[in-house]
Amino acid sequence: MTCFALHLLRHGAPVLPGRLMGHTDCEPTRAGIAACVAQADALGVARIVTSDLRRARAAADAVAGGTGLVPTVDPRWRELDFGAWDGMAPDAVDPAALGQFWNDPEANPPPGGERWSALVARVSAAIGALAPAPTLVITHGGAIRAALHLLCGFEQRQLWAFDLPYGVLVSLRMWPGERPSAQIAGLYP
Repeated sequence: MTCFALHLLRHGAPVLPGRLMGHTDCEPTRAGIAACVAQADALGVARIVTSDLRRARAAADAVAGGTGLVPTVDPRWRELDFGAWDGMAPDAVDPAALGQFWNDPEANPPPGGERWSALVARVSAAIGALAPAPTLVITHGGAIRAALHLLCGFEQRQLWAFDLPYGVLVSLRMWPGERPSAQIAGLYP
């Protein structure tokens, strides 16, 4: 099967940056939306998919603006659910518990939160639903890491070795199928 372009764009800066936002639904800043529009400007996609959270949806609506495309909202592209930590600044969380989570989010999920495997399963289902056409997905850092794990084979610990700042664009060449795979074609901060 032929490959297609899959672009993963992290939402722009939210009004409450630097927090464990998870499922906390928070507005993006105007500058954050503008950064996403600038990243997506020349991609030439046939389809835009977005998380259902406002910080991603607002960027998707702005990117779609003059294209005639209508974003598809897919909650499977949501960020990891941080449970009791959702919306908190990292320094407000017990440092030992947070360290254990970052070291192994599968064995040490946030209290009342989601395991890494649950995020991976959600993102896997979302990837499997993509039509083989140039696609932009506006999503979250955790979902992008889960997609890179699934499509490129990165181990969970390797995924925390690089930064995915707000507005980062990861472009992939994706081969769909029973076991989809991809190659990173570009990383644009």
